[in-house]
Amino acid sequence: MPTDGCKTETWRSDAFAALRNSMSCYHPLSDPTWNDLLGLLVPRVVERQDCILHQGDVPCSFGFVYKGLLRFFSADSKGNEYNKVFFAENSYPGSMVALLEKRPSDFTIQALEKTLLLELDFSGYRKLLQRSEDLKWFHILYLEKNWVLAKESREVALVQESATERYLNFRRQQPDLETRLSQYHVASHIGVTPTQLSRIRKALVTG
Repeated sequence: MPTDGCKTETWRSDAFAALRNSMSCYHPLSDPTWNDLLGLLVPRVVERQDCILHQGDVPCSFGFVYKGLLRFFSADSKGNEYNKVFFAENSYPGSMVALLEKRPSDFTIQALEKTLLLELDFSGYRKLLQRSEDLKWFHILYLEKNWVLAKESREVALVQESATERYLNFRRQQPDLETRLSQYHVASHIGVTPTQLSRIRKALVTG
């Protein structure tokens, strides 16, 4: 849902600056590459509970969170939900496997807070990626950190760690998120029920 020009202007320039700074943490972009990238960005305001992607939709973009919080989750036929990832400020929400394979997404992306988002056209990004060496390095280094290393660590945790260990790791790795999330969403993320999470929290306090 694109915002109108008046409302967008109040935060757009700050969001662009935040995006460039975030990307530079992986690899700096030249001014020509950055200017080309700017032409692919659309500022959006996503209200709480609204979705930027539904499970089963074929995505055509991904985003950058300037302000706000989203969850990346799947649901089975019985309505059980699994929160795979939370996207807070300076993160890049998107169903990347579905984008790469041009197929329906297995996940939904929903705003848990009102979110200010920069939406990036994926087709245009891929074309720019092919001709911009600096953007290629950003892409490689971002994927290494957030897909290869993080994915392997999470898969190991789900198999080898107890629910209490997974909860403690979540608190350590994302210390600012717990106060912004309901017990239900935290429980779904670490693979337990809200009741089990309540018991874990109580045991940590009393133990």
